Amino acid sequence: MAGTGVEKIQSSLESLELKTNVATQEDAHVVEDDVDETKRHLNAVFIGHVDAGKSTTGGQILFLSGQVDDRTIQKYEKEAKDKSRESWYMAYIMDTNEEERVKGKTVEVGRAHFETEHTRFTILDAPGHKSYVPNMITGASQADIGVLVISARKGEFETGYERGGQTREHVLLAKTLGVAKLVVVINKMDEPTVKWSKERYDEIEAKMVPFLKSSGYNVKKDVQFLPISGLVGTNMKTRMDKSICSWWDGPCLFEVLDRIEVPLHDPKGPVRMPIIDKYKDMGTVVMGKIESGTIREGDSLLVMPNKSHVKVIGLNLDESKVRRAGPAENVRVKLSGVEEEDVMTGFVLSSVANPAGAVSEFIAQLQILELLDNAIFTAGYKAVLHIHSVVEECEIVELIEEIDMKKKKEADPKKKKPKRKPLFVKNGAIVVCRIQVNNLICIEKFSDFPQLGRFTLRTEGKTVAVGKVVDVPPAGSPTF
Repeated sequence: MAGTGVEKIQSSLESLELKTNVATQEDAHVVEDDVDETKRHLNAVFIGHVDAGKSTTGGQILFLSGQVDDRTIQKYEKEAKDKSRESWYMAYIMDTNEEERVKGKTVEVGRAHFETEHTRFTILDAPGHKSYVPNMITGASQADIGVLVISARKGEFETGYERGGQTREHVLLAKTLGVAKLVVVINKMDEPTVKWSKERYDEIEAKMVPFLKSSGYNVKKDVQFLPISGLVGTNMKTRMDKSICSWWDGPCLFEVLDRIEVPLHDPKGPVRMPIIDKYKDMGTVVMGKIESGTIREGDSLLVMPNKSHVKVIGLNLDESKVRRAGPAENVRVKLSGVEEEDVMTGFVLSSVANPAGAVSEFIAQLQILELLDNAIFTAGYKAVLHIHSVVEECEIVELIEEIDMKKKKEADPKKKKPKRKPLFVKNGAIVVCRIQVNNLICIEKFSDFPQLGRFTLRTEGKTVAVGKVVDVPPAGSPTF
């Protein structure tokens, strides 16, 4: 076993060296075209309550997969000691800005890369603190799989899970934002109050399962639970010894992540890349995740909704230049034909033949989670719409029908009487409604492009509803 471990580390080091070489040969344009054929690429978002150990677990993964050397770790350890925060040193790998280190809270969405046997991962370490949920939305909207980190420590799981805790909100957001598979890691199992107790593990699993089901996850197919210790790295890269934990026979975290099955995106479909950031660098550079299609150097594309015709003059994947990139890749695309100030976050890079629709209203099916104290949900309700990288104020202009999940199956569609439109709905309701925004936004029907058709509505920093786009105005028209 030891031998293969060493080989793996060496091969991952070699791949690191390759990356740095590519970076130094900027002018040589030497790029292998077949990089993406060998390993699939997945975005994994780490979610969970503040202090559950997301950044520490992320840092440990990078350390175990050879992305961070011992010297750096020692430096972080010393830094953490100086701030009298010994147990935070692993988190420093992910939390690089000063504010995050002082508070011990992740604010921005951290980014890092690691590889398992068959998969390349980008880790998005999403902040768990309440006031940072919009940042978490940005992270999760790019993710293919979610790693929900839960603290087994006495009292910590309860705080995260009870009303007002972030565990629940994050799971709901993850589901809506299209995180199809969830790995639930029960962290801090090495803690003195836990000591790898099977009772504690089972108790947490038993409480989480019904909740995950109600959030729309198929627990048997899409969710996997496992115990770990992020700080010490137990059960992460290698299966743990029976001497540590006698009752666990299952796989370790790297195995689970490596084998996870996710729906494939279509590399031959029309190009769709929501823009999450942009900057100037000898041209306009836009960043985002390709949700559909393939982008190649030299392509002519459209930036929607303002219909700017652009040409792709450069493509970067992480640090390396590439000639093309396919779905689920996080890329930086250098464009000519558009000024940086004319591109906004939330715009969509799309193919000319089949551009993304630009609309100012749409029909949506919403599930209302929790309205603010005495609010009722009626026509005229205003909220902030988060859909892929778009953040826009919106207004519900019409409630069309309330859907009763229990009766849905029995009613024969032919005998269905036209229902009266509801005047208002309450918490927990599922409702079809028409939503308007002030500016043109690029969205798609959920059935066509799930990634561009899922959204959350938030009011005063709290998620009040999650939903999907069921209909958009006819092509070329912003309204119905």
